[in-house]
Amino acid sequence: MLRFDWEWDLRASPDALWPLVSDTDRFNRDTGLPALALKGEGSERLLGFRKFGYLLRWREEPFEWARPERFGVVRRYLGGPLAEMRVSVRLEAQASGGTRLRYETCLEPRHPASAPMVALLFPLLFKRRIAAVLRAYDATAARTAPARIAPAERTFASGGKARLAARFKTLLEAGANPALAARLRLLLEEADDSELARMRPYSLAERWEAQRRDVLELCLLAARAGLLDFRWDLLCPSCRGAKATAAHLRDLNGPVHCDACNIDFRAAFDRSVEVTFAANRSIRSAETAEYCVGSPQRTPHVHCRQTLAPGKAATVDLVLDAGRYRLRSPSFPGAWHIRVGGGNRDGEDHPHAEPRTAGWPEGEAAWSLRPRLSLANPTGAPVVFVLERNAWADDAATAAEVTALQSFRDLFSEEALRPGEEISVGSLTFLFTDLRGSTRLYREAGDARAFGLVMEHFDILKSAIASEGGGVVKTIGDAVMAVFPRPQAAVRAALAAHALLAKAQPSLVLKAGVHCGACIAVNQNDRLDYFGSTLNLSARLLGFSQGGDLVVTREVAEDPETAAWLSENAEMLRVEEVNTAIRGFEQESFSLARIAPTRAMPVRLGTK
Repeated sequence: MLRFDWEWDLRASPDALWPLVSDTDRFNRDTGLPALALKGEGSERLLGFRKFGYLLRWREEPFEWARPERFGVVRRYLGGPLAEMRVSVRLEAQASGGTRLRYETCLEPRHPASAPMVALLFPLLFKRRIAAVLRAYDATAARTAPARIAPAERTFASGGKARLAARFKTLLEAGANPALAARLRLLLEEADDSELARMRPYSLAERWEAQRRDVLELCLLAARAGLLDFRWDLLCPSCRGAKATAAHLRDLNGPVHCDACNIDFRAAFDRSVEVTFAANRSIRSAETAEYCVGSPQRTPHVHCRQTLAPGKAATVDLVLDAGRYRLRSPSFPGAWHIRVGGGNRDGEDHPHAEPRTAGWPEGEAAWSLRPRLSLANPTGAPVVFVLERNAWADDAATAAEVTALQSFRDLFSEEALRPGEEISVGSLTFLFTDLRGSTRLYREAGDARAFGLVMEHFDILKSAIASEGGGVVKTIGDAVMAVFPRPQAAVRAALAAHALLAKAQPSLVLKAGVHCGACIAVNQNDRLDYFGSTLNLSARLLGFSQGGDLVVTREVAEDPETAAWLSENAEMLRVEEVNTAIRGFEQESFSLARIAPTRAMPVRLGTK
């Protein structure tokens, strides 16, 4: 083995450097390696790229890492001057601030005679490149310069620049935020091709220090204006890598197989379908290329991945954030559930994991932020351990959230599932409203006058619903069905609608009900619709509303965010508990809450 051990002192912390350094897809590109020309799945992936007309092939073991301190990979070549390469990168926090980064490479030449050539050429070809890339990443992590290693590859389509200018004007005319629209235009003009292949709106919001919903709605408007293209990415529920991409929801049908996890799965809106965007091909005709398929940054929710040979053990020092995690292995069913941020003090926590056929420890363990985890493999085969954060989708704009937005439904009403196809949605919140005494209204006010009042009431409801991130699914007569990602948003929207309606049309009194739970999405009359017992129960709540109030189920009232908001506004609200049976449901009694404003509540439409 030839060993090359290089070190650099960098200004940024390991936490700040980790997302850049561990993104080996980008790192390989920035250091000048060719894009992959051969990609095969499996426990050891068969990969390859072309250099000087020659296809260099290798089998790659899964990456191992412990965020934010180390990662490594082993490649076994099927030809060429090398038989094997091992790369290990370590990031060590310095007492005075900054990071000492150690980049260690071990190379095994295929023939002894080639060793002198490899020993001479490898540092000449790569050390300077790697140093330049790390210095650029350090400047980015320290927020002193962008991570631009080389001039960006900007592939404009024929007429693309003129088309960009014209469609940008259309975007502004559609009501887009001018400042955010300008940021998007600059991105489309200046970013390299790979950055525009998969644009995540919430990641853009963090980079631009903007509200998430503002950036998401900007991307929706830009897609309608022809600047961006929709992408619906189907994520594996285990490794959470994108295993399929569709331009339309209706193309997400049938089970999908993940070779890496060896499982089949179907789309679940709240977990496995993420909305991303790409530059429209008529503006930027970039082709996406991959440089690494096993990067730790492809699964940023995984904090540690460790492979143990049969009968072996290892100790891993972890640096964790507070929250809930799970430790699992594809070799054993179930998982060990962990709450980080409680329990022992840092440095005194030594959890041990040695899974057997009997399963993992029961209950939820309490770990410190800096535990020393010992792992053991008692079996006769290699075992992979994975420690992952439960809240993995924080940066993902899920299909459940996007399709609930009124702006999505207004702009893309034709975006629906394939006829007859059902997709699990997970948990959403539904608001049903109806006008009290609408029959008498038509009789007393006359058909024309009453119809105008009902239409005005629809406009008020739509505005209140959209301001809280919800969307109107459909109207039936003078009733409305709306969907929201979270219960608190639906409660706020209903109470805002009461206040707005009382001010604009005092003669109209609204009844409302809110419930949350699991449902399915279906294609109904070429529009996305929802069905299931959650919807049936939500609709039944209107029968318990007296008008001017809101009836919610216990699931809504006890939602932590909703409960906190109701407590904060207790002086303006009266909450009455109602225990009753509900027609069509076998449960003997339901615990409901009737919420009514005791005085006019302030209404701030457009609040994020």
